[in-house]
Amino acid sequence: MSLFIIFTNIYIITSTRKYVSSKVQDLQSAEIALVLGTSKSTQQGTTNLFFKDRIKAAAALYHSGKVKHVILSGDNRTQYYNEPQDMLEALMKLEVPTEAVTLDNAGLRTLDSVVRCKEVFDQTDIIIVTQSFHAYRAIFIAKGYDIQAQAFSANFESYTYKRLVFREVIARSLAFLDVFVWNRSPRYLGEKEPLVIGG
Repeated sequence: MSLFIIFTNIYIITSTRKYVSSKVQDLQSAEIALVLGTSKSTQQGTTNLFFKDRIKAAAALYHSGKVKHVILSGDNRTQYYNEPQDMLEALMKLEVPTEAVTLDNAGLRTLDSVVRCKEVFDQTDIIIVTQSFHAYRAIFIAKGYDIQAQAFSANFESYTYKRLVFREVIARSLAFLDVFVWNRSPRYLGEKEPLVIGG
């Protein structure tokens, strides 16, 4: 088992790192920025720096002209917790217009957010916005489902996240199985909602 975890992590990182950039100017222009959801606050009630940096990165992509539209994908399983809506409110404060934003309330996990971008919103040319440790897995999933993807590494702050890195190591191995063995689908798909970008 440990050898499998080591192998899958090495494979995923080495096969995707060339698509991950921390500089806007190094990215190719794309139709969509897909922002992966996270809570706006920590369990202690402080600002979640992952959330803050993903919003900052998404705004930078839009205002630079690298993308034309932003999909905010996250968890909205209860009326009291709505990641996409929280992201929208934060993005509006950075002067990204609402007409350039689409909410995906069924992005319950990374695979769901990435695959729904193609299967529901009909988008296959995307820049994924998340932190670098998470970006490798997101890009790997996108490539596995025939989505042309890059990632903008939203690493503007100094983080302490050893527990999350350990969890990510396991998640990469599960993603390898999702793509190559199980051919996993999102939990919710529903009707297609093709986006007309720049129309």
